[in-house]
Order: sequence, then structure tokens, then C-alpha cells
Amino acid sequence: MRVLYFHQHFATPQGSGGTRSYEFARALVARGHQVTMVCGAHAHSGLDLPWDGRAGWSRGDVDGIDVVSLPLAYSNRDPLPRRGLAFVRFAWLSLRFALSEPCDLVFATSTPLTAALPGLAARWLRGKPFVFEVRDLWPELPRALGVRNPLLLAGMSGLEWAAYRGADACVGLSPGIVAGIARRAPRGREVALIPNGSDLEIFHPRLRAPLDLPGVQPGDFVAGFTGAHGPANGLDALLEVARELRRRGDARVKLAFIGDGKEKDRLRAVAAREGLGNCLFFDPVPKHRLGAITASLDCGLMVLKDVPAFSDGTSPNKFFDYAAAGIPIVNNYPGWLAGLIERSRSGIVVPPNDPAAFADALQALAADPVRRARAGAAARVLAETSFARADLAARFVATLESVGRRLS
Repeated sequence: MRVLYFHQHFATPQGSGGTRSYEFARALVARGHQVTMVCGAHAHSGLDLPWDGRAGWSRGDVDGIDVVSLPLAYSNRDPLPRRGLAFVRFAWLSLRFALSEPCDLVFATSTPLTAALPGLAARWLRGKPFVFEVRDLWPELPRALGVRNPLLLAGMSGLEWAAYRGADACVGLSPGIVAGIARRAPRGREVALIPNGSDLEIFHPRLRAPLDLPGVQPGDFVAGFTGAHGPANGLDALLEVARELRRRGDARVKLAFIGDGKEKDRLRAVAAREGLGNCLFFDPVPKHRLGAITASLDCGLMVLKDVPAFSDGTSPNKFFDYAAAGIPIVNNYPGWLAGLIERSRSGIVVPPNDPAAFADALQALAADPVRRARAGAAARVLAETSFARADLAARFVATLESVGRRLS
């Protein structure tokens, strides 16, 4: 089967972005399928492909995947209008491939929601089977985060409706996303739950070593946040925790911010202005190096803005990385991941907007190495038994093969 795969933010392990699409495309190739990946260009992709001046894009083989990288610069630091324009331009340029590239099935993954457009074009104009993957519910999340433009929200809602009804099957990354698709898709539409997964070799407890990061002293307890530093992440909550720890006179617990995003510079500036020496900021790290750093943290931090839509509607990569690395997880928002942490005893769940409870959790873990070890071991078991990337990739391949057989 020839699969035409659209993912604007595609990244390899040599980059510092999520590698779900890379791993899933590799799984398709391993099953004997051909994959053409159409993506955009961004600083954290890890791609280094030859430029084709006549075609106007870069193209080359990446571990058996035929990758086309369109020259569309993107950064999550960009303001919303610029990012929106990049989303629309990617969809527009992708239409050329949707309408001409040889394929037997088209797969597109959001975000952005506009990634559905080339898939819909291939479905409606060429009769190709189309599977759409939903990583975030739009317009529910933008609305919850304060987007009020009625035309923009109406456009998102219309495209969401068209994508769910036009796709032959959908994939959702969390229970809340699957439920959201089911509410708007036609009755009987196939919707597969395939969450993000754990890379059990890149992130592994055996990689744990003394943490070699500037500002970390022997004996420190380092709680790390790895990932995007955007408005949705609500990282001001960690500054509040840092203030609470300072008020308590605790200089041992350090908060490490590893990643990039629109809020990074502001958070760093606030911490510097207030003298929050327990906040340490680091640039994004390629995934193949991030595994050892994550395993060497004393705990992983799951932090999101206090928005009810996030509770069951997200599937953050960092959760699965922490679990695979075998470190305890401290989580500050309710929902399906909080439930997993509590049931598996792999960490501590604290209420939103409660820096005292958050500081209590960190200090409790810092004071009890036995509890840390037990929670970390439970996290690793959770990753191995429920979220192994290889198992989820096999489920993904089976979903596409089933749609291909049914519609061939």
C-alpha cells in the first residue's frame, strides 16, 4: 500500500520535536508499505534533505520514508496570525501532492486542523481513502484559551465538521478527543484511540546518571519540565511553586525548564527579575539526548493551564517520556492522565492553582528516596504495559490496513 502522509510538524529523533509520525511511518515501511511524508520546515525537525531548486522543496529518504519538506518556516514563538498563515500555506501547497502523488490511502494529522484539507481533497476529488488523526480538539481548545474571533471560530468549526464527516476513519489521541470526534462524526464512523506512546529504549532508567546541567549542585532534587513553553502550558504555575519553595527556605529543590516556546523568554525574565535561582532554563535538546537527561531527573512535571477542556483532551509526549524513563510524575490538572498516575501509583496529583500543594509534593519526594524509586518503577511498568510505542504503532498500522482493505 502506498500511503501519502501529511504532517506539518514532522520530526526525527535527531530533532527535538515529537517523533510519533516518524515512528508510525517507520512501522508502515517495516510492514512493506511505501510512505511519502509531506511536512513543513522548522528548526527542531532534525531533517537535512537535499534542496530541489526546480521543484521548490527538499526531498529525500529518511530511514526508508520518502520525505518532502516544504519551505515553510514555522516557530511556536510566532504570534497567532503568523502561525495561522503558515498553517494555511502548508495546506495550500500540500494540495499539489494530494491531487497528483501516487497513493492508495491518505493520512493527515493535526495540529493544525488545516492539515485535513489535502486529505479531504484527495478523498473528494480522487476517491482516495482518507484517515484523519486528531491531536487537539479545535475549536474547543482555542475557544477555551480565549480566542473570541467569531469568524475564525466558525471557520474552525466548519472545517472540523467537514474533516470528521469526510474522513473514512479517524484516530484520536485521548479519550476526550475520541468522544469529541464521535459527537460530530456520522454515526458508525470508525474512531480509533491511539495515544502518544513511550519510546522504551530512548527513555530508559538505565540511562540515569549524575545530572550535568549548569546550576545543578550535588544533592539537589531536580524536577524537570520538558516540552513546549506556550500559553496553554500554564508554566506560571511553576514560578508560583518556586516562590513558595523560596518562602519555605528550600534551596535544594530546583525546577528545570527544558524546551522552547512563546512564553520562554518571559518566564526566564520574570525568574531573573525576582531572583528565583531555583528556576533553571535550558534550550531544547534532540530526542536522542533528551532520554538520558530525563532519566537523570528526580521527577517529571506535568503542567497545563487550568482549562477544563484539557482534562481529557490532551496526550502530551512528556508524560510518556517521563514514564519510560522511570521517574515519578507530579501532575497539576485533573483528567485521564491524573487518573493513570493515581491508579498506577507512579507519582502525585495536586490540585490546579495550588502552589503550596505542589511544593508539598516535591518536598515529599525529595525527602523520601524509597517513595521516589517505587513511583519511578511503577511509571516504567505503566509505560511498558500500556504505552509501548511499538505496540501503538502496530495498532496504527492495523487501522490503516483495515481501512485500505475495506475501501479497496
